[in-house]
This record gives sequence, structure tokens and C-alpha cells, in this order.
Amino acid sequence: MPAESPQTSEVISLLKCKSCGASTQFLPGSNKLRCEHCGSEEEIKVSAEPVISLDYEKYITETQALYQTAVLHAVKCSGCGSETILEQSVTADKCPFCASPLVISTTNQGMVKPHYILPFKIDTKAAVAFFNKWLKRLWFAPSDLAKKVNANVSALKGVYMPFWTYDTDTVTQYQGQRGDHYYVTETYTTTVNGQQQTQTRQVRRTRWSYASGTVSFNYRNVLVPSSKSLPQDTLLELEPWDLRMLTNFDERYLSGFRSENFQTTPQVGLDTAKQLIEPKILSDIRDDIGGDEQRIDSHSTSYFNIGIKYIMLPVWVSAYSYNNKIYQFTVNARTGEVIGKRPYSAIKITLFVLMILAIIAVIILYFSNQQA
Repeated sequence: MPAESPQTSEVISLLKCKSCGASTQFLPGSNKLRCEHCGSEEEIKVSAEPVISLDYEKYITETQALYQTAVLHAVKCSGCGSETILEQSVTADKCPFCASPLVISTTNQGMVKPHYILPFKIDTKAAVAFFNKWLKRLWFAPSDLAKKVNANVSALKGVYMPFWTYDTDTVTQYQGQRGDHYYVTETYTTTVNGQQQTQTRQVRRTRWSYASGTVSFNYRNVLVPSSKSLPQDTLLELEPWDLRMLTNFDERYLSGFRSENFQTTPQVGLDTAKQLIEPKILSDIRDDIGGDEQRIDSHSTSYFNIGIKYIMLPVWVSAYSYNNKIYQFTVNARTGEVIGKRPYSAIKITLFVLMILAIIAVIILYFSNQQA
């Protein structure tokens, strides 16, 4: 049986109620731990230190050995004393025997301590309310969706999801073409009331010229999800996050919630960050070229002063069943933004299409009668 480390003992001690010794859990929307047994609360002191990024190359060198180590984690329950084995990516959960919060010391082998955490602000009740509001706004949803969902939603799970954030200064050199519109008068022949007539019209042309130059931009807090438990698109759609409210990582914020260790390395995350900022770089190039149209033939970007932060962001995750199919949804536990899968009503979509076709037919008939 694994020996209990001094760090693990310290975390267990922090999670015990000072009044009765029972387990405590973090209270969303506060900086407090609350005892489930006696109701007493304990303040988590918030650090006044500014949020900063670490030098990317230095961070990679210092943490290389840790994040290449694949291990399982044994954690001792503060409630009943049982030991639970968690997957490598899971850093907090609940005890399967007594439901007490389990938090792994981030100094255990294979763990890389996050730099900052954004604590839960929205509790379970509020998350459910945001979800129901989202349901009511869905277009073309089945009429009985809300009724069936309320009876089939699985319990919401609060999860801290791992993210990398990157800072970088970029310089991009490009070559392309600038297109400027101009108009020429064109003569053409048409038939009016059975008679041939010659008329003129203005036709747009584009004059292309060579363009090249350099654009630069300083990117800050480019967010990259580093978990594979939820789709990356879902986690990105949950933005924006109020990152100004990040605080130094403290294991006590994990109490009562599930959390995950990163599953995507910082190097892979940086490649993703570059892909995320590529559209902005291309937009800057087009702005720099100017004109009415732009063509980008080639471009090359250099990245300088790369910074990195490893942070934890809070989400509520659940799923519901409709017509024997499971739909997952996620709630931003800071803003209430809901991103989820949903069913569509084939009947409503069909009726909408028929309505549009009917409107088009009426318009065509009207103009046909006008010309008759």
C-alpha cells in the first residue's frame, strides 16, 4: 500500500473542518470552504500577487520529466480512510465509499502543479437554470423536449478543466496582391416589348497590383484546452472567461469537484495556439494590403517572447436522453454560457421550409401579374 506523503497529509488537513473535523467543500461564488456536517465556513486567503506568464522554454525544460511520467494516483480519503486509485488525468473526485471529496497533492509523482485557477462562481442550481433557459431558446426543437429533458438529465458534475494559455509577439512577412475596383461602360442589346434596343451599363473590373510588407501583433492569453474528455470546440466556445479573476492555485478550490490533469503537452498546445491566431494574422495582412480585394500568395510568421500559464477553468457537465439518444452539454461555471448538443424537430423544419417556399411563390406570382 502506498505510504501517505507529507504533502498529502497537509492537503487532507486543509480539507477538514476546524470545528468538527468533518470534510469541507468549496462554496461556489465565494472564497470559502463549508463543512457539510456543521455548516461552519473557512475563508481561503486570496493572494495579491499579479498573474504572470512563465518563460515557455524554461518551463518546458523544468517540467519535461514530470509530464512524460505516466502513473496512477493513490489518494487517501479524509472521511473514511479508504484509498482510491484515480486515472492519471484525474486530480480530484469523490470517494466511492463515503462521497467525501478526494484531492491529490499536486507534488505527487507525475503531477504538474497548475499556476492559476478560476474558482467556481455558479452553483448547481444556477447552472440548471442557465441550461433550462438555453433549452427554451432553441429553434426547431421538439415541442416535448423541455418536459422530457427535465426527467432525463443526469446529475451535473462540476469539473475543473486544464488549459494552457500562451503569450507571444509575432512578426509576419507577406507577399500578395492588391485589387482595386474600377468601372467601365459596356454596351449591350436587349429586347423590350418585342423590340431590339441598345443600352449601356456599368461593369465592375478589378485592377491587381503587387503587394508585400510586414505586420506584427502581441497576443496575450491565447487559450488552448489540454483535456481530451470534452471536445476542443466545445471548450473554446465557452469563452469568454474572466481571466482577470484568476488566483494562485490552491488545492482547496478543488474540494467537492472533479478535476483533470492536462493530457496535451505544452508543445502540442503551442502548435494549436498558432493555429488559433492564424486567422487574425491573415486578417491583419489583408488590412495592410488594403484595396477592395486581397490575395495572399505567401507569408511567414516568427514568434518571440513566448510565455505560458497552466490554468484550471470551471465547468458544469451533464447529459440528457431524448428518444434513446444521449446529448451532452457544458455550462461555463463563471458566466453561465451553455454549449451543448440538441435534437431537431423534422416536422418543424419541414413546415418552415414549406412556409418559405410559399412566400417565394407568392412573390413570384405578384411580380408576374405586375408585368402582364
